[in-house]
Amino acid sequence: MNLRPDDLAAQLERPLAPLWVLHGNELLTLEAADAIRAAARRQGFDERETLVADAGFRWDALMLAAGNLSLFGTSRLVDLRIPTAKPGRDGGDILQRYAAALPDGVLTLITLPLLDWLVRKSAWFKAIAEAGVTIEFDTPSRERLPAWIARRLGAQNQSASAEALEFIADHVEGNLLAAHQEIRKLGLLHGEGKLTLAEVEAAVLNVARYDITLLRQALLEGDPARCVRLLDGLRGEGTPPPLVLWALASEIRTLATLRAGSDTGQPLPALFKAERIFDAARQRTIRAALTRLAHPALQAALLHAARLDRMVKGIARGEIWDEFQHLALRLCRRGLP
Repeated sequence: MNLRPDDLAAQLERPLAPLWVLHGNELLTLEAADAIRAAARRQGFDERETLVADAGFRWDALMLAAGNLSLFGTSRLVDLRIPTAKPGRDGGDILQRYAAALPDGVLTLITLPLLDWLVRKSAWFKAIAEAGVTIEFDTPSRERLPAWIARRLGAQNQSASAEALEFIADHVEGNLLAAHQEIRKLGLLHGEGKLTLAEVEAAVLNVARYDITLLRQALLEGDPARCVRLLDGLRGEGTPPPLVLWALASEIRTLATLRAGSDTGQPLPALFKAERIFDAARQRTIRAALTRLAHPALQAALLHAARLDRMVKGIARGEIWDEFQHLALRLCRRGLP
C-alpha cells in the first residue's frame, strides 16, 4: 500500500503493519523512520536489531534477525537500511522471499535513498513495496519550499512573512538538512511568535547548495532570476564550465528533439519513452517548457551552445559565465529566438 507522507501520523496511531518501506529525501526519510520506531516502542516492539546493507553485508543476516526467537518473548523491530538501493542478486532474492512470508511478531522497517526508475521496476523493490506500507518522500521543489519552511516554523510556534520565507528559501535551496538546521536555530534564537525579516536575515546563513540539477530545473521552468542566482552560485563554488555547458546543452538538445517530434504529430508519451524520460515531475516541467519554446528558439539556442563550446575549448573569445547567463535567459523567454 502506498501512503502519502501527510497521512503517516494518523497511520501510526493504528496497529502497525508488519513491513514499512521508506525512500526519498534523506532528512524526511530519517524523520519518518524515527516516528515509526517510536510508534513501534509504544506498541510493544521492545527489541530492535539494526542491519546496514553496505559492502560485504551478508544477506542471510536478515533472515537470522527475523527468525531468532526473543529470550523474553517480546516483539522485535528489524531495522534494515540499504544506503545504495543496490542489494545485488543475492539481496534481491532474499528480499523477495522475505516479503512473500513476513515473520510473525516482527516489524520490519526498510529505508532507502532516492530511487531511480530502474530500481522502481526491479523485482525485489516491487515485492517489498506490494507487501508493505510504502512511502516516498520527495524533496520540496523551490516553489513549495516557502510553504514547507512555514509549516516547520509553525511546528515550533513561529511564523514569518512571505518575504522572510522567500529569503530563507533562497539561502537553503537544494540543502534540506541545512534548512532544517536553520529553522531549528531560529527557534533557539527567538521565542514564539512572528519573526521579522531583519531577524531572519541576521540568523540565516547562506547554505544553499548549487548543483547542476537545480539549474536544469530552473531552465525548464523558465525562471530567469533563479537561473542567474544558480549560475552565480555555481561560479562561486568553482564548478567547471564544461560541466555547466553540458547541462545546458543536453537540456536544449532534449527539448529540441521533443519539439521537432511534437511538431510532426508524434505523441509526447512516445517521445518521452524514446528519450528515456520516465519521471512524471520532469515530464510535467518539460511539457510546460515546450509550450513556451518554439522550434526556431531552440535551434538558435543550440547554435549559441555551439559557440560556447568553442569558448570553453579556447577557440573563441568571450566571458563564458556571462554567455551562460545569456543562453539561460533566452531560454526563459517565450518563443523568441
